[in-house]
Amino acid sequence: MASPLPPASSAAATAAAHSVFVYGTLMSEEVVRVLLGRVPPSFPALLPNHQTFSIKGRVYPAILPVEGNQVPGKVFIEITDGELDVLDTFEDEEYVRETVGVSLTDSSETVPAFAYIWGNRDDPDLYGEWDFDEWKKVHLKDYLTMTQEFKEELEQLESKTDD
Repeated sequence: MASPLPPASSAAATAAAHSVFVYGTLMSEEVVRVLLGRVPPSFPALLPNHQTFSIKGRVYPAILPVEGNQVPGKVFIEITDGELDVLDTFEDEEYVRETVGVSLTDSSETVPAFAYIWGNRDDPDLYGEWDFDEWKKVHLKDYLTMTQEFKEELEQLESKTDD
């Protein structure tokens, strides 16, 4: 099967066509649409040798390398440089953007993508597993409100720096 990802040598890919693996709140298309103003194409994927954790006092998860585990999520493709900047800001300094190899669920092909890995590997606030379906039921509405406020603040900051 041909790769669903754009070839790295194409002009569009060179300009800005990043792939980003998401596993938590960004699996919600509603959240992504608020942040980026669109929902980029995506494919279901697994990140091998990592685990999703809940974070005490927070509604979003973290992932860390854990041998033998895998994290379900999806890979967004065709992410522009500007969209990647928005995601970097949204993910904050507690996450580190790293390049990882993810396995596309439909083809088992392994492709490179950025992923946001929790920066503090010894964080005592990490525990258990994080459940996306439970999060959607309990927290999605409030999270969308918070995401909209974040995006508005970001746009205000950008308009001040453009002046």
